[in-house]
Amino acid sequence: MLVHHREYIHLKHMVLKMASLTQDAVHNSVKALLERNSNLAAGVIRGDRLINDLDVKIDEECINLFALSQPAGRDLRFIITAMKIITDIERIADNAVNIAERALELNKEPPLTISTELPEISSLASYMVREAINSFILAEKERALDVILRDDQMDRLNRAFLESLMFVMTQDPSMVYRCLKLSYVSKYLERIGDHATNVAEMVIYMVEGRIRRHLEPHQLLDSLPLHRRQAS
Repeated sequence: MLVHHREYIHLKHMVLKMASLTQDAVHNSVKALLERNSNLAAGVIRGDRLINDLDVKIDEECINLFALSQPAGRDLRFIITAMKIITDIERIADNAVNIAERALELNKEPPLTISTELPEISSLASYMVREAINSFILAEKERALDVILRDDQMDRLNRAFLESLMFVMTQDPSMVYRCLKLSYVSKYLERIGDHATNVAEMVIYMVEGRIRRHLEPHQLLDSLPLHRRQAS
């Protein structure tokens, strides 16, 4: 069992640390934007270096495990999954930095009332990241499937928010600069959701040994227990 191997436990802890820092970065970047807190935004940008360092260290640890233990079966899938998902986690952190940078720019401008969609998009993105990581740590396929099925909701919210920004810009040209910056933030959050979905798809591979990318929602639901399919 993986839990009996010190090296595997260490690798899992490293991934969890990187994921935890990334979740904090996403949360703090949006908080910096909504609360116009430039110090918090600057902290997100500074903290990205530690996440990048962990990205490299985890890759090195995975390579060492390949070389030393010659893993097979579930152990092999665990290492492959760890190597794949840290790429998405690192990109989630990069998008958090992008949000923090937009926050610094917008904080120099007069306040702009933000519609309720952006906090909702942010909340959903944070949820998807958290549950995707939990599905990896706990090796829970159902959590991973839930994240994947949330992706359509993220797309709908993002479209609605962009449409509301377009309306504001057509009504008041003085809002164009600030609305464009907010549209970037919305797209960054959508990309965070996409990366969380990628993590969830790799977790399903780790658990099942099957690649589940690019499937339609009904095909994913077929692998859920009947009571969960009915609930979904």
